[in-house]
Amino acid sequence: MTTRADGTALRMLVEERRRKILQMLEEQGSVMVEELAERFSVSSVTVRADLAALERTGRLVRSHGGAVKPQVYDMPLGVKETLHRREKTRIGQAAAKLIRDGETVLLDSGTSTAAIAREVKGLPLRALTVITNALNIAMELAGLRHIRVIMLGGMLREMSYSLVGPHAEQILERFHVDRLFLGVDGVDPEVGLTTPDVLEARLNALMIRVSRQVIVVADSSKFGRRSLSKIADLEAIHKVVTDRKISADMVRALKNANVEVVVV
Repeated sequence: MTTRADGTALRMLVEERRRKILQMLEEQGSVMVEELAERFSVSSVTVRADLAALERTGRLVRSHGGAVKPQVYDMPLGVKETLHRREKTRIGQAAAKLIRDGETVLLDSGTSTAAIAREVKGLPLRALTVITNALNIAMELAGLRHIRVIMLGGMLREMSYSLVGPHAEQILERFHVDRLFLGVDGVDPEVGLTTPDVLEARLNALMIRVSRQVIVVADSSKFGRRSLSKIADLEAIHKVVTDRKISADMVRALKNANVEVVVV
C-alpha cells in the first residue's frame, strides 16, 4: 500500500525530472524522447507523459519524437509541418468534407489549412473557388481545372509563406465567402483567437467579417495558449475542428460560447 509519504516522494521525483527536462530544453532548444528516457532511466511512455504535462502549461511544444521550446514569435512553416502531423491530417480530412460543390471558400495560411488543401484535390466536386493568402496552398491547388484559385496580394511573410498587409486587405474586402477555414496559434476562452503577427491578425479579422461561416482548424496543442496579437473573440466563430486530445474543460468553454466542436 502506498503511504502519504511515498506519494509525496513520488510527486517530488516527477517534479524534479520535469524541471530538469525544462533545463535541458533551455540549453539545447530541443529534446528527444529516447534521449530523456535514457538520461532519467524511465520508459518512453513516462517521458511522453512528462512532455504532455509540460505542454499543457505552455512551457514546451511537442514535436515528432520529442519537444521544442515554445516560441513567442512565429515558427518557420517547415518546423510547424513536423508538429502533430497525424492530428493535422485527420483535421484536414474532416474539414474538407464540410465543403460543398460550387462554394467559395477561404483558406488562411498554416499547416492545418494546407492539410485541407491536400484533401480538397480528391473531393468529387465539379466547381470550387478557393481564396487564399498562402503561397504553398495556391501551389497545392494550381493546375486543377475544376478549382479556381484567387490569390491575395500583399507583403510576403517568409516564415509562413503568407501575404499580408493593406494590399491583401483591400482585395479581400471585395469578396463574400461561404466558408472560412482559419488556422490560429492560440485559442483561449478569455482572450479568444491569437497569432504572433500583427498584420496576420488584422487580415484574419477581416477574413472573419467577409465569411458566412467561420471554421477554426487547430490541433489540441493550440488550446489554452495565448499569442501576441488578438484576432477575435470565440463568439466570432461557428465551428472548431480539432483532435481527440483537447481537454473536456476546453470543449465546455467552446460550447458555452456557442461554438460547435468537431473532434477527430
